[in-house]
Amino acid sequence: MIPAISLSTNITVSTNTPPVHKQKNPIINSTPKVKSLSKSGKLDQALQIIEPLHSKSKPTESDIESYSAFLHACISAKSFQHGQKLYLQLLLSRNKNLLQNPILKTKLITLYSVCGRIDEALRIFKDGPRVGDNHGSVWVAMAMGYSRNGCNKEALLLYCEMLGSDLRPGNFAFSTALKACSSLLDLRVGRGIHAQIVKSREGVDQVVYNTLLRLYAECGCAEEVLQVFEEMPERNVVTWNSLIAGFVRRDQLFGSLEVFRRMQGDGVGFSWVTLTIVLPVCARLTALYSGREIHAQIVKSTEKPDVFVLNSLIDMYTKCGAVDYCRRVFDRMQDKDLTTVNTLLRGYAINGHMEKAMELLVEIVDSGFRPDGVTFISLLSGCSHAGLTNEGRDLFNRMKVEFGVSPTLEHYACLVDILGRAGELKEALEVVKSMPMEPSGSIWGSLLNSCRLYGNISLAEKIAKRLFELEPDNPGNYVMLSNIYANAGIWAGVKMVREIMEKRDIKKEPGCSWIQIKDKIHTFVASGGFEFRNSDEYKRVWKRLMKAMEEVGYVPDIGVVLHDVNEEMKMEWVCGHSERLATMYGLIHMGSRMPIRITKNLRVCGDCHSWMKVVSKVMGRVIVLRDTNRFHHFENGLCSCNDYW
Repeated sequence: MIPAISLSTNITVSTNTPPVHKQKNPIINSTPKVKSLSKSGKLDQALQIIEPLHSKSKPTESDIESYSAFLHACISAKSFQHGQKLYLQLLLSRNKNLLQNPILKTKLITLYSVCGRIDEALRIFKDGPRVGDNHGSVWVAMAMGYSRNGCNKEALLLYCEMLGSDLRPGNFAFSTALKACSSLLDLRVGRGIHAQIVKSREGVDQVVYNTLLRLYAECGCAEEVLQVFEEMPERNVVTWNSLIAGFVRRDQLFGSLEVFRRMQGDGVGFSWVTLTIVLPVCARLTALYSGREIHAQIVKSTEKPDVFVLNSLIDMYTKCGAVDYCRRVFDRMQDKDLTTVNTLLRGYAINGHMEKAMELLVEIVDSGFRPDGVTFISLLSGCSHAGLTNEGRDLFNRMKVEFGVSPTLEHYACLVDILGRAGELKEALEVVKSMPMEPSGSIWGSLLNSCRLYGNISLAEKIAKRLFELEPDNPGNYVMLSNIYANAGIWAGVKMVREIMEKRDIKKEPGCSWIQIKDKIHTFVASGGFEFRNSDEYKRVWKRLMKAMEEVGYVPDIGVVLHDVNEEMKMEWVCGHSERLATMYGLIHMGSRMPIRITKNLRVCGDCHSWMKVVSKVMGRVIVLRDTNRFHHFENGLCSCNDYW
């Protein structure tokens, strides 16, 4: 909520009225009493004291102060009822000009807008001889009211109308108009307001600069964001938050972390909002070490973190594969909401701990939480990746009957995936046909993946045709069909799919993996990293590793290379997969007892999965790999997915 407006109320009135002689029985000033009662929330008593003031033919400055203090308390308490009573009393008062007082008019408009009565606020704004005669503070109050109630277009139009009334905009007007532009993504008007700010004679405050920064960040204008930031005379936490958020919106995640480090290096500190922006970045990058540093700062803080920060912290640990830390944070939280529970459930599910996830479901129901749709998406997804077909069916049926949660498209997608992965393609198709809504691309995509797993080419071709119509620009669908043909040795089909992709200018996303070591994130692409692969360190460790792997019987499966090339080339390609390069980098540069944590942008291939299991055994290392589907925790030759992914 935007705070109530507090503008200068110093009004100098020139008058020829002769001096008033001091009365023998002076009227007691009621303003202090009204202020005291209003501040303590005793609005009924304050209103009783104010009522006699309406009978005066000419209110004093003290009376205006009383009205203003009372209305300010109504705004803080969002008490429409008390404010309405005062408004009606002022309408019936002897002095009809009271409602034209800019202080009172501003407060009334703010009150009505805070209470969601934007039409009544507009009526008060328009009340008077001429709208153009309204004081600047009144215009700003109305514009802020529009903005507060989501009427951003109306706020901008009012700002333009204000300029047409020869009123010079100030900081409140600038920030309100820029906020509206930001919400509407209206860059053209926003740049016009920026030009007005540059030409303004009045000193521009921090709020205006921060709002301008947010506008350019929302509109994805990287150069303008940095230019405004560098030119700002002062920067506060809000400024830095806007800059970090700007990088995040443009998907420049590494850049956002760099800005956060620079922010800390400059001694700015942080707010809880800062951490709710940065922690999801750590989660997306699997930057566990950076996330732990932030956790340490939370622990050291003298202020108590809110539930949003702690939920973000659990989510970060979840997506970094550190489930034990998730549970520790969860157990120590004094206040939890359903998002807290769902985040931990999701963490258990994607890390292969479905037994703990089901135990947590019982635990939260006993604690009084009512599961929602998100809860069951996490659980059903976990059942799918763990091969718990019967449990998944049971959960899907219990949703509606036991918990009153109606299945959505996402729930049906999970059920279809559960059945398809288990080879129950006929039942999965029956579910698709009986769905009360039109199947989405993700549902057909899940079925296509099931066809890949079980080599059902005829069904795959029918499903792919449907997918190419629904999602003509999704490269994953074309690659999946191509892989199905390649697995079956149908190279003519592979060629056909690639020709379609070339014709439609659709490019396959290259495999990419990254690993964080200390405060740096190192990225590798498939068949890349030539300098690293040619280094003496790499060759030495690779030679020792391959010898140890051969001794335990590992032989690369070149069948995962779905290209019509010779075996030597296939061997070269499979050894150059990005997750292997990242693993090798971790083996060379990380301590022998440190888990190697890797993130990949695609699904891990079958041979890399087997390779990592053997590496974990012969090198005695824990390897945690996060791919697009789930986490794989490799230890002593075994994987947490039990080879079902």
